[in-house]
Amino acid sequence: MADYITQRDLYDIYPNIGEYDSKNVVYGWKVDSGSRYKAENPGLVTALFADGQNLGSAQTSKTAVDANGEWYYDATNDVVYYYNSSTNPQNILMEAGEDNATFKSRMISNATAYFNSKVDSTLPREMFILEDGSYDYFVKRTVGLFCSAFMIKAYEPESDIAEALLEEAETNVIDLNEGRVKLGFQTSGDMSQGVINKISVSGSLNIIDTRGDYTGTFDKIKVIVTTGGAIGTATYSVYVKDQDGLKNKIVITDKIINGDYQDLSGGLQIRFSGATDSSTATQNDEWEVEVAGRYEHTDNASVRTVQLTRNSTKRRKFSFFKN
Repeated sequence: MADYITQRDLYDIYPNIGEYDSKNVVYGWKVDSGSRYKAENPGLVTALFADGQNLGSAQTSKTAVDANGEWYYDATNDVVYYYNSSTNPQNILMEAGEDNATFKSRMISNATAYFNSKVDSTLPREMFILEDGSYDYFVKRTVGLFCSAFMIKAYEPESDIAEALLEEAETNVIDLNEGRVKLGFQTSGDMSQGVINKISVSGSLNIIDTRGDYTGTFDKIKVIVTTGGAIGTATYSVYVKDQDGLKNKIVITDKIINGDYQDLSGGLQIRFSGATDSSTATQNDEWEVEVAGRYEHTDNASVRTVQLTRNSTKRRKFSFFKN
């Protein structure tokens, strides 16, 4: 399973996440031989940093540590070796840990796996992907909250910030499992009434409501202003799907906007309104009304079903009447 978020997403969700990484300061350096130093009991060292600079790959043995910046970790004896002919490492910020980008990548994968383990198994993971190839923001935010909390706790186990992030993430999972949120791929109970999305709107007149139930299966209906102006002057046209694709077939042409409920498509109506009577629409203002048929399957209905089966146990018949 691919990760649900990127490192950019992580910063969007918690901008201060860069303050937390897996590095630990390595103390207690002393001369091992010549300009080669050693520090005992640093714990696992997979990368070594000197004043924030990654020193690169380790050498194959301590005897190979014979040039500035070279290092080696002896896992058997828990000793790290470092070579510096000009400066004692006691006077340098020496840190052990993963590269920050590598650490974030690992924690993102861990958070993705943790999220998957918490979410109801009936939810299809592959359907978290939206039409544009990105993951649903609710999923990304929840995974980002888990990831941020994990990273902060690795640095500061008793952090109140981490606890607050975890609390929101856990609440999100509960809401998702109990059907209180709608993901992008899901058909909700009100889809037959239409979900209005602004595509490009610069005027002050908007579609504010729908009425009726859509009688088709699915569509993304295009509504576009063909003549700008106020109510009574502005006009709109409507495009629906055809056999070749969405928004290809015009079904309403240059209809005057009157402020009342007016025809859309498939049994639905829309109503335009603005903040004042003088509000105006701008030519080429565009909306999309996403619809699903009223008899189509609803993914996140508030009432859930369970499968019941009969067993083969024979039941004794009782009669209310004596023979």
